[in-house]
Order: sequence, then C-alpha cells, then structure tokens
Amino acid sequence: IAYLLYPIVDHLHDQYNIHKGIAILSIYVLFFGGIGYLIYRVYPTIIIQLRDLNEHLPQLITMYQQVIYQLYESTSFLPETVHDKIDDIITTVETNLEDLLSKLVGGFTKIFDIIVLLMVIPVLVFYFLKDYHKIKDFLKRFIPNKYEAQLSKIFHSIDDSLGNYIRGQLLVCFFVGVVTFIVFYLLDIKYALLLALIIGLTNVIPYFGPIIGAIPAVALTLTVSTKLAIFVILTIFVVQLIESNLLQPYILGKSINIHPIAIIFALLLGAQISGIWGMILAVPGLTIIKEIISHIYAFRQYR
Repeated sequence: IAYLLYPIVDHLHDQYNIHKGIAILSIYVLFFGGIGYLIYRVYPTIIIQLRDLNEHLPQLITMYQQVIYQLYESTSFLPETVHDKIDDIITTVETNLEDLLSKLVGGFTKIFDIIVLLMVIPVLVFYFLKDYHKIKDFLKRFIPNKYEAQLSKIFHSIDDSLGNYIRGQLLVCFFVGVVTFIVFYLLDIKYALLLALIIGLTNVIPYFGPIIGAIPAVALTLTVSTKLAIFVILTIFVVQLIESNLLQPYILGKSINIHPIAIIFALLLGAQISGIWGMILAVPGLTIIKEIISHIYAFRQYR
C-alpha cells in the first residue's frame, strides 16, 4: 500500500509544494477512508450473498445436474467412457464448489481474527510513507560502494516498470469489476456483486483471469436459463474487449514490454508452483527478472 501511495505523496510534495506530512495525511485519510466506506457498504452484502449461495448450493447443483443430464442425453451417441468422464467432472466440480464456498464463508465471517491486522496496517503504512527516504538510506548501507550506482539503476528501472504495471492493473480490475456489476445488476442476476467481485479480482491474471472469473458466473446463470448464461458470456466478452483494446494500452502502455508468449509461460509455471497466487505473482516476478537480466547484460556489454 505504501509503495502504491508514495508516488502520489511525492507528486503532491514536489509539484504543488504541499508539506509532506499534510500530503501523507490527506492521501492517507482519502485512501483508508475510501476503503473503509467501501467495506462498510459492500462487506455485509457479500456476506449475505455468500451465505445465501451456500444454503442454496444443493438446489443449484441439482439444477446444474439437470442441464448436464440434458447434455448427456444429447451426446448419447458418444462412447460410454466419455460419459463416465463427464460424471467424474461433475462430481469433482460439486466437491470443489462446496469446499470453496465453505472456505469463503469462513474466511469472510472470521472478522475478529483480522481486526488486529487491520489496526496494524494503517500504522505501518503511515510510517513507511513518512520515513520512505530514511528506509532507503538505511538499506543502502548494506550495498558495497562499487555496486551502488549499478544497483540503483536496476531498482529505479524495476520501480518504473513494476509500479506502473501494478497501479495500472488495479485500475483496470476496478473498471472491470464495476462495469460487470452494473450489467449483472441490470440483468437481475442473483449474487451480482459477488460474481462481479470475483471477475474483477481474477482479472489481475493476464489472459487466463477473465476465463477463471467467468466460470462461476456462467455456471450459476446456466442453472437459471441458457439465454441468461449467453448474456453473461457476451457481457464478459465485451468488457474484456474494451479492457484489452482501450484500457490496457492507455493505462498500462508499455510498462512491462514483455512478449505475450513469455507471459503465458510464466503464468503456466506460476500455476504449477503455487496455483492462483502463482499466476497473480508471475508477471510482477517476470518483470523484475527481466529488468535485472537486461541491466546485467547491458553492464557486461559496456565493460
């Protein structure tokens, strides 16, 4: 949080000559006030929707099985082994969904377990922002003088690429989540807020994120009607079209400048190592590695 907010504080201080303490306090209040208000307004609704979804999950699964059964009947000409595989997939999906919802409900409702953490974070962020340069100067003491200039270039390059990427990606995810929620709400889709939140959060994963986020929305609406599921697919497709063709180039630009093939391989590797978290951290990790390798190569060429 401090890393994301500091450029704004620095800009206010340098460009508008606002005292750093006042700049920090203003951004601090706006950021945490906004987050607090958002949690106050959104959190109860998410809890209600999660509990309701958990209670109605058996009914939804039954409806979903009926849809799958119709599919099963329409593909009766296929070999028996294919049908057995379909049954295995249905069973696996049911089990995973039940486990996931139980964990989500448990995670969201254990509010008292994270109260201490929520109290500590704002204090830490304030001191990180206030003593940003002091922390940098302290860390510099551990760098040998002969490497200081080169490492400084590497860190500044990583900061430019990674900082722009993270800030841009968060803005894009926010846009995707808000627009998806508005459309889902207008379509009168149940659990619109929860589904839009999932789509917005998973959008942080390039290429695969929209597909992962779309699965719960399509699966739930498919139990209501095929027509509604098609509308959901079209909505997600249009939102992703706008995001990839307009927002990504405008907000993110060339912040990482890495070939899509390299990004896809990094995402697959991240998924193998650590699942969803691995996919989320894959591109930032690749960005850091790319900048380090580029600077080492340039340094050796210069020598």
